[in-house]
Amino acid sequence: MAKILILFAHPRYENSLVQQRLSKAARQVHGITFHDLYELYPDFDIQIQQEQELLLRHDIIVLQHPFYWYSCPPLLKQWLDLVLEHGWAYGKEGNSLIGKKMFNAISTGGKQDAYTTGGFNRFTIAQFLAPFEQTARLCNITYYPPFVIHGTHRATDPDREKAGEWYKKVLEGLVADQYSDSEISKLTYLNELILM
Repeated sequence: MAKILILFAHPRYENSLVQQRLSKAARQVHGITFHDLYELYPDFDIQIQQEQELLLRHDIIVLQHPFYWYSCPPLLKQWLDLVLEHGWAYGKEGNSLIGKKMFNAISTGGKQDAYTTGGFNRFTIAQFLAPFEQTARLCNITYYPPFVIHGTHRATDPDREKAGEWYKKVLEGLVADQYSDSEISKLTYLNELILM
């Protein structure tokens, strides 16, 4: 069984019905550590050594956040900047995270067709997430495709419930080691795992 660490970052959690539903679903999965960065570090004073120790105890790292200006909220960016230190996470002697997996679990107001080369946003989600993928690769972490919930601005209660169910199923499958890296690498979104 895989141990999953969810690094959750949402500065306005109380206003996000979709992220509330995803968070609730994640907390129901055995083998998940749900780590709310804004709750733990409201002053942005990240405890680097504690965070590194937490990473070492988990196999899969999930960066769960809303898609803010085609990236992540500022506290998650600061977490990446500080915790993934040279000489620990990367560099000549930085091998602490070898063998770990990572992916983004995001929510975005735009529909999926807005994230295409011909769409409103001109780039795909994968293209926007390239800095996260390269960060993972630099740290010798296998980067998985993202889990994405599109169209959150127009989502209904049943839409949000379905999103939570999908997320829970994906996380349960990952905890149970149901999927190989080669299977996952062929996907555009991890959401597709529930169809397998």
